[in-house]
Amino acid sequence: MTPDRATRRKIAVPTLNRPNVEVVTTPIDHITRDGIVYDDGTRREVDTLILATGFETTKFVSAIDLTGRGGRRIREDWKDGAQAYLGITTHGYPNLFQIYGPNTNNGSILYMLECQVDYAMRQIQRLHDEGLAWMDVRADAMAAYNEALQRDISNVKVWQTNIHNYYRSSTNRIVTQYPHTMSEYRKRTSVDDRDAYEVYALGQEA
Repeated sequence: MTPDRATRRKIAVPTLNRPNVEVVTTPIDHITRDGIVYDDGTRREVDTLILATGFETTKFVSAIDLTGRGGRRIREDWKDGAQAYLGITTHGYPNLFQIYGPNTNNGSILYMLECQVDYAMRQIQRLHDEGLAWMDVRADAMAAYNEALQRDISNVKVWQTNIHNYYRSSTNRIVTQYPHTMSEYRKRTSVDDRDAYEVYALGQEA
């Protein structure tokens, strides 16, 4: 049965307009075992507390204390801004395939995620088929990709505004946005780019 117009309108009422919902903006002073105490002394009992305070868009996987080859740390490598080859893999971190990594935000995120998963699965299949211990994108391949990417980003005028809390790292580098179309990203992630990687076979010393 298809709901009538009045029923559909009732279903569509935003949550915040419901009579049993209240928006409280008073700052929280502290949290007790069974409630919240605001800085004006008001106390409210709660059954569940969900911490949804947002995230830092420019950190990506560096939010984790990730260690790579030779003890390098991704937080240090990315101190001037996150970088990755195709937004998926970063030099110095073998077998690390990121989803929604640096410079992959534009158009349909779901479409880009599908491209990234397909790409990562092909590399993982290569590891299996060739008996590889690990694979690591070459530094020069990643650098060339990112240099071209930043040049293209600089031509997108809307991203050149004075915005520093979303697109840009602390060094003013745009690390979130992808400057091309979804079909272009699919094309690039579908390329057989074996030469972009340094690989090591099982049993081979690094």
